[in-house]
Amino acid sequence: MVFSSLIFIFIFLPLVLVSYYIVPKRFKNSIILLASLIFYAWGEPVYVLLIIVSILINYFGALLIRKYISDKEKSKFVFITVLLIDISVLFFFKYYGFAIESLGSILGLNLQVKSIALPLGVSFYTFQQISYIADIYMQRVKPQKNLIDFAAYITMFPQLIAGPIVNYNDIYKQLANRKESISKFGEGVQRFIIGLGKKVILANNIGLIWSQVKEIPLNDLSVVLAWIGIIAFTLQIYFDFSGYSDMAIGLAKMFGFDFLENFDYPYISKSITEFWRRWHMSLGGWFREYIYIPLGGNKKGTLIQVRNLFVVWFATGLWHGASTNFIVWGLYFGVILLIEKLYLKDLLKRIPTIFSHIYTLIIVIIGWVIFDMNTLPAAGHYIKIMFGLGSNIFIDNMAKYILSTNFIILLLGLICSTKLIKNYTNKLKSTLKEKDVFLVASINLLILIISTAYLVGASYNPFLYFRF
Repeated sequence: MVFSSLIFIFIFLPLVLVSYYIVPKRFKNSIILLASLIFYAWGEPVYVLLIIVSILINYFGALLIRKYISDKEKSKFVFITVLLIDISVLFFFKYYGFAIESLGSILGLNLQVKSIALPLGVSFYTFQQISYIADIYMQRVKPQKNLIDFAAYITMFPQLIAGPIVNYNDIYKQLANRKESISKFGEGVQRFIIGLGKKVILANNIGLIWSQVKEIPLNDLSVVLAWIGIIAFTLQIYFDFSGYSDMAIGLAKMFGFDFLENFDYPYISKSITEFWRRWHMSLGGWFREYIYIPLGGNKKGTLIQVRNLFVVWFATGLWHGASTNFIVWGLYFGVILLIEKLYLKDLLKRIPTIFSHIYTLIIVIIGWVIFDMNTLPAAGHYIKIMFGLGSNIFIDNMAKYILSTNFIILLLGLICSTKLIKNYTNKLKSTLKEKDVFLVASINLLILIISTAYLVGASYNPFLYFRF
């Protein structure tokens, strides 16, 4: 089940909300837990047992760490044991096949590995459990004694499948004491509808452009068509993932929770450093808090900082999937960030803003080529075409056709990826009178109606980050 499905929007969610609001407060987390397990089982019934066992291991592991907190050896042993279990589960399902095939390639052996289905959301809920167990070990928070509350935190369906990654330290108080209100519920509905519009109206339609371009043999691509295709993917992945995050944050508000933001208009950035402060912020914060800083951050000299930077970006690439492309994609950004820190930081501040924006977008777009092409040679070939380094023609009839038939949706995507609409709506809200609130409600209703119309006949409705 996905958020952008008619079953979720018009059946599952209303039933869960009604159940949640009619039960006494002490049962509300139980409703969230039950609904979340049903939500997960809808797509992955086989792996419900896996997530339950994983929850129990981390729950009792945290209690044992707290019990032996005065005995460093015992508490450290429990912490490392639980940590290794979490990492092993993630490694087995996500990286085992890749590791065996890579080993076979190195040794010159043809090692066949049976394909194993990747449990939905395993990267996200594993990272949440690691952050939880680490925070308990470092005594940042006390362990959750209520198993229902802890299980509700891990499985909470708004963020279970594709984030944002919600650290226990940021939400534990809300598990026991949160306030639902009509105004917060309304904010949640509006945020959900905005995310739904991003996903269904923008991401899905723009994504079809990239799908068309990817089907064309590389030798037949024109330079302009290559740029149209990758710009389409650049917009698709942003609206797809930020739309999901908006829906998750909106759903959380409907149940009284406040999640941290996950995106902050990354494509308006003036450097790659700024871009990664605005893109998938919960993942960046996780790597900074639980890998970069524990390794020493930038406080142990330049060489250690460089090492830490590359460890983080190797891990970032690997987190996205068991593929050489993802690893190279992560290291690519690690190199760019290092160059910015050492050489370009001051220059990017001095040059005209338009040039720093163009520089950032080109670097990001090249990164998306590496990210989404099937192989590194294909990515390299595609990049050469983009910059006219091959024998491909500059523009062809296909490029003209795709651009002319999709100009409006691409233009709308470009505009919505900036703050133009947000600034305009904020200004509009500040001048609206109470009676004009129906204007805002009407706009939201229109987005919902259009999104629903698309979903009725939709055959293309993927969530890109479900595969991670």
